[in-house]
Amino acid sequence: MAEWLYEDGIGETRAALIVDGRIIAARIVRDDAGARLGAVHSAQLTEPGVVRLSDGTTATIARTPAGLTLGARLNVIVVREALPEPGRVKPPRVAATDEAPRPAPSLRETLEGPVRVLRAHEPDALEAAGWSELLDEATRGDIAFPGGMLRLTPTPAMMLFDVDGGGALDALADRAAAAVTAAIVRHDIGGSIGVDFPTIQGKEARQRVAAVIDATLPQPFERTAMNGFGFLQIVRPRPRASLPELLRADPVGAAARAALREIERTPPGAPNRYRLPPAVAARIDARPDWLAELVRRTGRTPILDG
Repeated sequence: MAEWLYEDGIGETRAALIVDGRIIAARIVRDDAGARLGAVHSAQLTEPGVVRLSDGTTATIARTPAGLTLGARLNVIVVREALPEPGRVKPPRVAATDEAPRPAPSLRETLEGPVRVLRAHEPDALEAAGWSELLDEATRGDIAFPGGMLRLTPTPAMMLFDVDGGGALDALADRAAAAVTAAIVRHDIGGSIGVDFPTIQGKEARQRVAAVIDATLPQPFERTAMNGFGFLQIVRPRPRASLPELLRADPVGAAARAALREIERTPPGAPNRYRLPPAVAARIDARPDWLAELVRRTGRTPILDG
């Protein structure tokens, strides 16, 4: 049976959909996420196509209501969160709405189906399902599948999967197609996605690979046919950053939150001194709210060596 595992962590909330003991989908929402999907803000039109939200965030607006002049106020709903890209952050996108201002739904509120809330004093069900391996996949980009390997690389234009492996190329491409769609869902990847399969001969073989994608990737999405060089493109909705984008945009922050999770789960009576990379220790020290919450949850103040 499918079940969501949910944690209200320090610095982030996290959730993973578990089937047969393994993670098939995952989400992370950080405490510094900014304008989040579904939130309704009061805003001011500052220039054509640009608004400033009530919290000071700048956002692009999909369509300005007719007759609205610069400086006018309106309510907007966030339809796409900010997206980290190399060297910049693409601002959130909003749409005009008649709805009253309200916060975005929490991660917990967006989960559909059975949800099990995890506690730090319980056995680590999230880790047992492969949480660390998931984060490693997202950070390093190496995703193994039977008989091959996917190399995942975020770029400003699209998310790229490169397929490598041995054996018959037709069979390798079929297995890789299923691995790609599983990785897309697991890592919450949207937008434009390019897949560089091995070059396979014959229209029928290429169509078979495309059929695997159609059968295993949840709608909605669009795709191209595989060309003669083995390249195929998929386009999915992209309402927020994927896990690889999120973790790679702030690796120090990701490591700091992971360290807080580990410290919170340290059993009472265990040593209270933790050796961390200097940048990670400095990030935690710079967030007194994180440390205060850690003390509240564990009843002790950790000693961080960095």
